[in-house]
Amino acid sequence: MKRIAVLTSGGDAPGMNAAIRAVTRTGIQKGWEVIGVRSGYQGLLDGKFMALGTREVSGIIQKGGTMLGSARCLDFKTEEGQIKAIRTLNETGIDALVVIGGNGSQTGANALLQHNFPVVGVASTIDNDLCGSDITIGVDTALNIALEAIDRLKITASSHQRAFLIEVMGRNCGYLALMCGIAGGAEKVVIPEIKTTPEEVADAIRVAYEKGKAHAIVVVAEGAPYNAQKLVEYFTEHRERLGFDLRASTLGYIQRGGNPGAFDRILASRLGAAATEQLAAGNFGVLVGQVNNQIKATPLPDVVANKKQLDMKLIELARVLD
Repeated sequence: MKRIAVLTSGGDAPGMNAAIRAVTRTGIQKGWEVIGVRSGYQGLLDGKFMALGTREVSGIIQKGGTMLGSARCLDFKTEEGQIKAIRTLNETGIDALVVIGGNGSQTGANALLQHNFPVVGVASTIDNDLCGSDITIGVDTALNIALEAIDRLKITASSHQRAFLIEVMGRNCGYLALMCGIAGGAEKVVIPEIKTTPEEVADAIRVAYEKGKAHAIVVVAEGAPYNAQKLVEYFTEHRERLGFDLRASTLGYIQRGGNPGAFDRILASRLGAAATEQLAAGNFGVLVGQVNNQIKATPLPDVVANKKQLDMKLIELARVLD
């Protein structure tokens, strides 16, 4: 192996730059040439390549986002697009590819694998919905950003004796909301994995006030059937009967834009290094992630074929502590 490429795909996550840095520097240490692919799979189709050396990745470990950029690419989902991508890689003399990203990104990596192109995935998404890693790059930083927002909103909620809905990201996975709810002392957590009605949310808020609390905090996952917008609409429609209304705050992309904390920098560095180790060993078609505090490699077909489940003990803990 003489030349490898690395790309970031899907939603950006704090720590992606640290992973790029680790792939580049460990790849160079192995005597390889490292090429960066700009704009994810779209850049792969368009041939947007840049040489990566130690200087190019210097000073990026502390920066959020991704220096290589990311973009949606519908063409890559087609057979023709995948074949074109492999042709571009071959013409550029690239022997293997490292894909840093989440579920959709690793689905793309698996598609390349099915065409027999050597690829290794690195688990990176704030949603933490990826099989093959207990926690993925970006989760810890996003969680702490959301937690700071919850703490700040709790002060305002107490000052005005109000109930607040705080919607966090996570797509169809409730991990981020669940952990925010536990760490932030929320009165209720609404996640896609557990059916929750607006009346149950109202009951939780009512109990909080009956206990003498000056505020009530409800953390809602964006992928829940009743997200923040729908809950506000319901409470507004039934305000006279319920006796109170809600204020909502959607954190949105602010969770993804922070500089990575120490945990994400270290995790990204370990996973980036593990990716080049897998390539050097000829172990292609795997995702490197952290499982039981150890760096493990999981076959990509297994990663994309299975849905990650939330720990039921954490769900029960949130119920007990609300």
